[in-house]
Amino acid sequence: MPLAAPDVARLFTPGSQYELGGDRTATVFALPEAQLALPTGRLVACDPVAGLVDENEPFLAVVPPGSYPVTLAVVEVRNAYGPGSSDTRIAAARLRIGEQAAVRWQLALSEGQDEERLGPDDFFGYGVDAGTGCFLDASAVGPIGELVEQDADPVIDAIHDARHRPAVVTDPGTGHTMAAFTTGWGDGHYPTWVGRAADGRVVGFVSEFFVVPQPGRGPVAG
Repeated sequence: MPLAAPDVARLFTPGSQYELGGDRTATVFALPEAQLALPTGRLVACDPVAGLVDENEPFLAVVPPGSYPVTLAVVEVRNAYGPGSSDTRIAAARLRIGEQAAVRWQLALSEGQDEERLGPDDFFGYGVDAGTGCFLDASAVGPIGELVEQDADPVIDAIHDARHRPAVVTDPGTGHTMAAFTTGWGDGHYPTWVGRAADGRVVGFVSEFFVVPQPGRGPVAG
């Protein structure tokens, strides 16, 4: 079986607490939001600094064009580096499509990906080499990618200046935007999940950064 889906409802509920092993605990304490425009309804998730290239394939699940909220699940980790220490990390990023609740979460697949090929606890996802992730429309990949290629420093600064809020970066030439954020403990390989309502309609996407444990899985690293 592929990697088990996370408990998204708990992950995005303030006050949810997780045991991380030893004396460490993580508590969801903030859910900051920003709006993201999806002019084609085709979503891409990737590392905006190290992985934003035209070869990024959008997910097969398409949503109506529009503007949607991006929410970050921010956790406080107690005793992160020893007794009395603490840290804050982004555990997940969600793009919410409407108000319907998801009845199931599945891996968000792109062209050529097949869940049947996955082994136990395997998943499709995107690689992170700059400690950052993002959501953006497929039509924005080229313009935003060129912006980053010309000078990545302003984009990196915007992400880190936003701290634990989504950083909305706009290409001045086209008006295309992306919502970017730091990814959990940093670099890695992270899955994105698509949530569906009872009628099969897409109600959201969640990129998960392996900060807190989830049902049906082993302990998290970090």
